[in-house]
Amino acid sequence: MASLAVNVDHVATLRQARGAAYPDPVAAAVIAELAGAEGIVVHLREDRRHIQDRDVKILRKVVQSKLILEMAATPEMIGIAFDIQPDIVTLVPEKREELTTEGGMDLMVHQNAIAETVETLQNSGIPVSIFIDPDPDQIKLAYQINASMIEIHTGAFCDAKTGSKKNQAFAMIVDAVKFAHKLKMGVNAGHGLCYNTIKDFTGLSEINEFSIGHSIISRAVLVGMENAVKEMRSLIRDL
Repeated sequence: MASLAVNVDHVATLRQARGAAYPDPVAAAVIAELAGAEGIVVHLREDRRHIQDRDVKILRKVVQSKLILEMAATPEMIGIAFDIQPDIVTLVPEKREELTTEGGMDLMVHQNAIAETVETLQNSGIPVSIFIDPDPDQIKLAYQINASMIEIHTGAFCDAKTGSKKNQAFAMIVDAVKFAHKLKMGVNAGHGLCYNTIKDFTGLSEINEFSIGHSIISRAVLVGMENAVKEMRSLIRDL
């Protein structure tokens, strides 16, 4: 059965929008775990637009399941990972002007730099996942640089406007997941998944974990964090 990792970035987004001390992403993480989440995800961006260094430090002390730190492959972030010691690091591409991560890491362009980062982190005992598009060539490169796992970018599928584009995007995800599984890599999936799109993953048992944030936080505004997480956890349990 796949697990659920809840991304609490957008709790911090709401806090930063007002410059207040609340809502607290740490409190949201605690409630998410109590509601059944098997992991907590935060993206410490270089511009600190939502999650702050203090948040990550406190989360490391209070998260009881596993703390997944999304980050760019930069010397600053590597140093922070060494200091925080998250359970997993997920390497993601990052642009200052983007609203959210727009695509997977391009290992064809950045293979050497990412390989060095993977080696550095994993030699220190921190497993590394790479956020990549559902592309067999990218998966091969992730395998070749010894990443512990990958996270398949599901955004193209979730954002597709027509049935044909949606089917095509999902077929690419299925092929990518099965290919990575054959390579004996850990396979996670995330980006844009919601209470409707998650149902399409029924039977795709090769996925170990779904990373979901925006849709859960959005629903939590209406029904509360505990209910929002429980509802998503129930949907994943039924896949």
